[in-house]
Amino acid sequence: MYRQRITTLLFAAFAVAMIGSTPVACQEKTAEPMRVVRKLSLGGDGRWDYLTVDSQAKRLYIARATRFMVVNIETSELVGEITDTLGAHGVAIATELGMGFTSNGQSNDVSVFDIKTLAVTKKIPTGQNPDAILYHASTRSVFVFNGQSHSVSVIDAVSLSVTATIPLAGKPEFAVADDHGNVYVNIADQNTITVIDAASHKVKHIWPLGSCDEPTGLSIDESKNVAFASCGNQKLAVVDLNTGRVLQTVPIGDDCDATAFDPNTRLVFASNGEGSLTVIARDEHGSYHVQQTLATQPGSKTMALDSRSGQVYLPTGKFSGPPTQKPRPKLIPGTFEVWVIAE
Repeated sequence: MYRQRITTLLFAAFAVAMIGSTPVACQEKTAEPMRVVRKLSLGGDGRWDYLTVDSQAKRLYIARATRFMVVNIETSELVGEITDTLGAHGVAIATELGMGFTSNGQSNDVSVFDIKTLAVTKKIPTGQNPDAILYHASTRSVFVFNGQSHSVSVIDAVSLSVTATIPLAGKPEFAVADDHGNVYVNIADQNTITVIDAASHKVKHIWPLGSCDEPTGLSIDESKNVAFASCGNQKLAVVDLNTGRVLQTVPIGDDCDATAFDPNTRLVFASNGEGSLTVIARDEHGSYHVQQTLATQPGSKTMALDSRSGQVYLPTGKFSGPPTQKPRPKLIPGTFEVWVIAE
């Protein structure tokens, strides 16, 4: 009788332990909330546009109206500046060639610079108002998206000359490329994504974005073959890159000008000029939902993601008027800083 009682008690304790541990074992790891981990006080005059992280060189490039600031992301120190880039929009880095390229919207050209010294070595004429820019490594080409002339200037990164001009149906905004020879660009005034064959310089597809108005920011998740386009009507469109179909829209903040996808955490980010960062996650059923809305600063509508560290770099400052109004108000000199956001 005594032995039977002991055996019963031991079995009950074991069962309770197993029942108590089962839910924990079945739970998926939940990402920690994103938060501001530090602030880089950089100052200086002029509004900003795109930010770009060179993870290999540990540098952050920031377009500042007439120049590009270059910051060491480990030390937070200003490395130097790329000057004489009137209407600075974006930068593309060709590491294997030791050079970078800036899009200069007001001077209608691209500056070629040495990535070690930041010295400009050449300027290449493009279409009107070159805006987004990317380097396509497999073809050694730079794609420059001209906002006013509705075209793409293709620059041979070796000969440093324009080898093709691709007409577009409307005003191009941000652009990205995949590993299969495709370049994708948002066409803001047509509510579409245009797909370009990087090798032949031909337009392959024009995909309508349905209820997505004025698409601007664009990023892709190649593992799921989807794109994330931010829309002017406070939506993020999830687009199937196989068919061009909009799979889903997710609510985001107002005045978003950039999206980013982190391949490590699988999170999608949308930076909203109203003063928020929308963090979006994909569930086990393949649907996307808002995981967090982080309060930032009004005017913080662009950003850059360091895919190695998972840190998001968000520009901010103080303005002479409401940051989202048009025409845009001036930045108060000396107030510019970059917020670093991480888990």
